[in-house]
Parts: sequence; C-alpha cells; structure tokens
Amino acid sequence: MNTMPETQNVEYKSIWRDEYLKWICGFANSQGGTLYIGKDDNGNVVGLTNAKKLLEELPNKITTILGIVADVNLRETPQGDYIEIIVSPQPNPVNYKGEYHYRSGSTKQELKGSALDKLLLQKQGKHWDGVSIPNVSVADLKAETFDFFRKKGVKSKRLDEDVLSDTNEVLLDNLKLTDNGYLKRASVMLFYPDPEKFVSGAYIKIGFFRTDSDLLFQDEIHGNLFEQIEKTMDLLLTKYTKALISYEGLTRIETYEYPKDALREALLNAIAHKDYTGPYPIQISVYPDKIMIWNYGRLPENWTVEDLLDKHSSQPRNPDIATAFFRSGYVESWGRGMDKMKNLCIEAKIPVPQFSCKGNDFWTVFRKDIYNKEDLSKLGLNERQIKAVLYVKEKGKIMNSEYQKINDCSRATANRDLTELVQKDILLFNDIPGAGANYQLN
Repeated sequence: MNTMPETQNVEYKSIWRDEYLKWICGFANSQGGTLYIGKDDNGNVVGLTNAKKLLEELPNKITTILGIVADVNLRETPQGDYIEIIVSPQPNPVNYKGEYHYRSGSTKQELKGSALDKLLLQKQGKHWDGVSIPNVSVADLKAETFDFFRKKGVKSKRLDEDVLSDTNEVLLDNLKLTDNGYLKRASVMLFYPDPEKFVSGAYIKIGFFRTDSDLLFQDEIHGNLFEQIEKTMDLLLTKYTKALISYEGLTRIETYEYPKDALREALLNAIAHKDYTGPYPIQISVYPDKIMIWNYGRLPENWTVEDLLDKHSSQPRNPDIATAFFRSGYVESWGRGMDKMKNLCIEAKIPVPQFSCKGNDFWTVFRKDIYNKEDLSKLGLNERQIKAVLYVKEKGKIMNSEYQKINDCSRATANRDLTELVQKDILLFNDIPGAGANYQLN
C-alpha cells in the first residue's frame, strides 16, 4: 500500500475535473510536480474507468487552456489504471483563464496583488529592487550619500579610486543600478533623500521597552538606506545601550553590551532581505536584557531556519541593494552573516543570537550577558551567589563542594543559595551519572 503524502511536488486526485487544470498551473508556476489522477489522498490507487479517454483528451486540454506541454502517461496496475501528469517548471508565468495559481507546500493558492507581482518579476528574472522607477533622475539623488558611498567603498578596497572622479551617472551604471536609462528601485532606496515617497514603510522604528507593554521611549529613522544604517547604529550604541569604558594606558576602550558589528550585520540582513511590498517598517525592540530586530519577509522557498544557520548560498531578496552594501564595505560577503553574528557573540561571551521565521515575521534576537556584578546585584543576589555565578561563567559549572570552598560556607548555606539561583532561572541543576551533581548557567 502506498502511503506517500502529498508534497510540494505531488498531488493526488481520485477522479478528473477540469478545475484541476489550476493545480497543473500551480506546478508550472512553481517548481514543477506530478498530478496523479486515480489515487486517493494517501497515494493509493483507486482506479479510473475512463483512463484511456483522459490519456487522449488531457494533453490537448492542457496545451489549449494553459499554453504549456505536459507529459501525460497511463499507468496500469492490478489495483486499477491511473493517469500521471508530469509538469515542468515554466520560465514564463502560466495562467488558467486569467488566474495565476502557485504551488506552495502541499497546497495551491491563487496569486493576487503583491504576490502576483512577485511571480511576474521572478519569471522575468527580476527582483523587487530591480524594477525601474520613472520620473526620477540622478539629479534628484543625494550628493552627500554618493560621497559617503565612494569613501567607504575605496577605504574597504571594494571600489577603485577611479570612482572618486566618476560622475554619479557612471557610478550607478557600473553598479547596475540603472535599466534602459531609468533608475532602479535600489537606486532610489540607496540614494534618494526620501524613499518613502515611493515605498511605504521604508524606514526603521526603535523602541525601548521595560516590559512588552511598557514602552519608555522610541525613535523613527528616515532617509535613504545608508542614512538609516548610520543613524540607527548611532542610536543603538549611544542611546539604547551602554558602553563599558576602560583604559589600556592612555587608550580609551569602549566595550558595548552587544558586539556592534553583529548588530550592524543583523540590521543589514533585515534591510537586504525585507519584503518591501509589505508597508511595514523594520522594528527594533530594545529591552533591559535583549534586542529584537524584526523585518517583514519570508525565507527562500523550502528553506528552514536550520538551513539558514548551515553553510548556504547567498540569496538576498533585494540583490541590487545587497551588492551596493558589499561594494561599500558594509558586509564581507553574503551568505556568511549568520555565522559571523554567532562568532562575534561567542567572542564577546554573550549568548549566540536566535533566529526565527513564521509566515512573514523574521526575528533576530540578541540577549545581553547579565552575568556581571552590576546586573546580578540588581537581581537581588548576595555576594556568595554573585561569586558563584561568575565562577560558573568562567569554569562552565560548579558543584556544591566548590560553592562551599570559594565562599567558605556550610553545606546548608550552599544548598539554600544554589536552590535560590535555580528558582531564579540563573542556574540549571544537572545530575549526570559519573560526573556528579553540578550547576550550570541556564
């Protein structure tokens, strides 16, 4: 008995109805697939009484209505006959009587609005940021932003010094940010003084929250993308987080609560991967113990967050914007951002960032290292407990006997203090056979 479930590329129907041409249309517009006629939802053969007639009729019907050629086969089995319709992905958009259908997962959906726009662009080999915008000239773009871009690009050695004398028109052409004499959306997003004139929600919001429902203060960052990046990073590092000041001789050293390069990488990812067809700004929520960065946008089709964390190819949603970021020196190379953020956080001895994607909600979450004397004191810990937590931070774990030794206290006192640390979710109790009972950071 065949119990293979329906998937991205497989659909079962027990009988034929002409409306199933929509499913063929959906396969053609996505990754292709196979439609079986004469099988139940679990893939078991139920048989067709008109299989041979369908074999004759369906190829012509598919070509006439959808304008494509599909491979239609008759399969004969002891359980009965069934039809196999193999559909290849098509380079051009396919419609069923003016409707555009698309296969996503094991379901078919009719595309409308921005979703249909994405399909049409994709089939033309274009992305959102590669579409031309009329009635905007190079003279309308911001000269100061061009100067900023040139200096950063030359300093990072991603641009030759020749760009310092190139006109803005030549620079945009070399960056492939024009199309047949028109500026692309990427040009406007990167260099126009106010991209929101053309794209709703093309800005960034930052808020500082004591709790989810207690917003203390907030800012909105407008302007082109280069301005948004610089202003946002400045606010994050000076207004929304603190820097610990130390000195090496006469040299002033600033240690930020979060690695600034990791925050910048997350911000650049949010901008380059944002789906700008949704009129929602990038939102950054800062809490006393974490920073949450949200952008509207899905992962590439059939990707999971786990795929994102593994070594992967670079597939920015807005490749023209991403390329400009690379040329400016903002990013080293696309496809390594997650790994870079992780390593920077490990180096800074804070938890690695967490990533999640549900629907069009993509989150990057940084958590602050609360394991320092100041923050631990705010949690109401006594001196013994603070010393123990710092010991665990350095050594990785602590046993009851070690707690007694470093604090010169009784076993009863150690038990009471350690139990309280577990109750406060600071330490986690482990009883590993052969290793003995110990406590680790939660």
